[in-house]
Amino acid sequence: MTSDIWLSIAADEIDGLPALSGTDFAYRFWDGGPDFPADPADCAFYTVPYFKPDIAVVPLPGMRSLRVVQTLSAGIDHVEPGLGMLPSGVRLCNAKGVHEASTAELALALTLASLRDIPGFVRGQEAQEWRAGFYPALADKTVLVIGYGSIGAAIEDRLVPFECARVVRAARSARTTARGEVHAIADVPALLPDADVVILSTPLTAGTKGLVNAEFLARMKDGALLVNVARGAVVDTEALLAEVATGRLTAALDVTDPEPLPSGHPLWHAPGVLISPHVGGSTSAFLPRAKRLLAGQVRRFLAGEPLENVVLTTE
Repeated sequence: MTSDIWLSIAADEIDGLPALSGTDFAYRFWDGGPDFPADPADCAFYTVPYFKPDIAVVPLPGMRSLRVVQTLSAGIDHVEPGLGMLPSGVRLCNAKGVHEASTAELALALTLASLRDIPGFVRGQEAQEWRAGFYPALADKTVLVIGYGSIGAAIEDRLVPFECARVVRAARSARTTARGEVHAIADVPALLPDADVVILSTPLTAGTKGLVNAEFLARMKDGALLVNVARGAVVDTEALLAEVATGRLTAALDVTDPEPLPSGHPLWHAPGVLISPHVGGSTSAFLPRAKRLLAGQVRRFLAGEPLENVVLTTE
């Protein structure tokens, strides 16, 4: 019986993908459309369609022969609700290495655009107004990066040339890296009062949902900027709205809660808030990196070698 490898990018578009002639495997293409490419019961390797969280778990109940779930996103929160439907021993792999460059670029772009009031310049151009003046620089600022995995590290790499006074790191657990100390999340309340910019790049977990609540925001220094390239639910939206309404804090958000942000939501016109529509990973850098990841993972899977980026194995 043939086992299927479901890919959300067509196999003939992925350089380096192993040939399957002489094997018991077949490639199937499914990007989240209404019809499955084959019987899910025959699927052994499932690539979750990118940026379609509502359909990620749809085929999982029928995937009785599944051995690997491969996301094309750094986060796995959209897949986790379906893991209980799977047989034991299924490896869930994320897309570490795919989104670091794009997400780090956007984190810096949002930071700079908010500090230098690029949205105000755009509005000034539309109104034919010359809005000269002095604006905050990133230079000499203290930046706190919360969530120091590969994306958090990539953000720091891009902060280095901007002459920040200090980059402070925080993650789930304390450790030491080549760049220096990484504090535990428990230390964040003590770190917030000194941070001019707080960048969120943490995964969404039970421990980080609502992390940025009213107490968190109250500890941020006057005039500080919150940048979220993580997940919208890491931030308590109502608490953020209350703070930015006073003008004490500003925010630059690539992700929101709810998402997509509906028309008429108060975040759209909240003072000091810059919003981008969850495009941290949606750039020209995505496809080449996603294809390289899939080619390597499928090769390792077929060869019986250890997979990369395994974040959990079902029990």
